[in-house]
Amino acid sequence: MATTYKWTIQQMDAYIKAEGEENVIYTVHYTYTGTKELEGVIYSGAFISTENYEYKQGDPFISYENTEAFEAVVIGWLEQSLDVQAIQESIELNIQSQITPLTEELFFTWQ
Repeated sequence: MATTYKWTIQQMDAYIKAEGEENVIYTVHYTYTGTKELEGVIYSGAFISTENYEYKQGDPFISYENTEAFEAVVIGWLEQSLDVQAIQESIELNIQSQITPLTEELFFTWQ
């Protein structure tokens, strides 16, 4: 089965007023999660980070709204500014290492 990816926006930091606008977002805190089901077991990996943005007066401005439509706008910003393919490859490697581990933890049983 293919890996399914999902964006989660935890928080956005915004200037109350900047460049003549209100609620000007300058940082997006996000998690990009990949999940894969294989033989009834669900494996997952995640990439957690922040991305910074700079608004300049005269640029198109989208007003903040606490809606799913605005969430889609922010996800669009992330997809334009990040190397999504590289993030997906990293998540996929993490999932594959769970499916087929290359290392194990060994503990001292005599203590």
